[in-house]
Amino acid sequence: MSTTFGTDGIRGVANSQLRPEIALALGRAAARHLGETAFLVGRDTRQSGPMLLAAFCAGVTAEGFDVIDVGVIPTPGLAWLGAKHRLPVAMISASHNPFGDNGIKLFGPGGSKLSSDEERVIEQDLNALLKGEEVSLLPVPTGRGVGTIISDSGQVSDYIDDLENSVNLDGTRRLHVVVDCANGAASALAPQLFSRFNLKLSFIANTPDGTNINDHCGATSPHLLAQTVVREHADLGISFDGDADRLIACDGEGVLVNGDVLLALFAFDLDLRNLLEKRTVAVTVMSNLGLRRALTERGIEVVETAVGDRNVTDAMEEHSIVLGGEQSGHVVFRRQTLIGDGLLSGLKLIELCAHSKQTLSELAKGAMTAIPQVIRNVVVDDLRLLDNHPQIFIVAKEIEESLGEWGRVFIRASGTEPKIRIMVEAEDEAKVRSVVEELVRLVERAMAIT
Repeated sequence: MSTTFGTDGIRGVANSQLRPEIALALGRAAARHLGETAFLVGRDTRQSGPMLLAAFCAGVTAEGFDVIDVGVIPTPGLAWLGAKHRLPVAMISASHNPFGDNGIKLFGPGGSKLSSDEERVIEQDLNALLKGEEVSLLPVPTGRGVGTIISDSGQVSDYIDDLENSVNLDGTRRLHVVVDCANGAASALAPQLFSRFNLKLSFIANTPDGTNINDHCGATSPHLLAQTVVREHADLGISFDGDADRLIACDGEGVLVNGDVLLALFAFDLDLRNLLEKRTVAVTVMSNLGLRRALTERGIEVVETAVGDRNVTDAMEEHSIVLGGEQSGHVVFRRQTLIGDGLLSGLKLIELCAHSKQTLSELAKGAMTAIPQVIRNVVVDDLRLLDNHPQIFIVAKEIEESLGEWGRVFIRASGTEPKIRIMVEAEDEAKVRSVVEELVRLVERAMAIT
């Protein structure tokens, strides 16, 4: 079976769907198409990370390129280093997925994600190599031509310095912030970063053991964060996912603040300071219609993209937009980064709250009113289920038309997990929940007859 790129690189169950031989072949293919003088590599805290990283590095060095291993680091930090040194990057991480999964994300020398065309040619070479077909006409390096691997974990300090300089908390009120590191890539780095500011800090889920990443903690499971904020009477909480490219927050009352609300807050703040160039924000089709309504009421335009932060950043580049993101917590500040960065977003939120005379709860309530929205995931054996059962989309379209002007139905295959995602949105919450259950049953029946 061929290996393909999903929404965010190659991802699957470590040592099963994503085996060392795949990582090695990908290292060779990536080196041939992206190789400069060296590759930067890093990983999150998963137990399978060192295994897959070693295999990928073996592939790169077998093609004659050197590797600089910076160790455990957030994905946006590694991408930032790639941009700084103009080197291609490989991150070993499955982001928000469960511990048993892992993945490999590739970035070009400018720190941006690869284009679809770049992924396609690498994917072709990868699968040819896995089949035992030689795809290069160049001689295999030997002797001094073989690449070397250098460990340089000190590089992360440059990234921390840059984040520190991205905000100004001088003279602001001292906030109590709970920080949930998801037992992931931010676990060691976040305390180093946030302790540089005049904050009262409480850290949770920052003791990774290789198996507890995203385990009932982090941006995809923020209930521990909310409970801790309420228990400690903190001002707010911020939560990252496993590779720290997402941010989900909660206010002092323990109410969650998702990516849509964060985008509204950041957009209004930038607009107030005349820093929202083009007065436009990029969002995905999964963003709540309440966000669009709130932005348009302020005279801010919305550019809608397909799901995936790469689609958001592509739109931002095309339209010269400085702010964009996803409901899941990817927020992109284009002046400072080319991808979502949870640590940067967390600092920006703290800065916004520290300069405000309002609590995060007050700010969030005034930012937007969400239209009732329910998202359900159905685990499937084959993501081609929707292609094989087009009647699902026909039924979904009929239902959407019955929901009125502010009603939507959206069904898609996940690009990172074996799941079909179903989203329903309408002003009648009871109707939304009923429709979601109907669509879940429809997908499950299709799965049963496949």
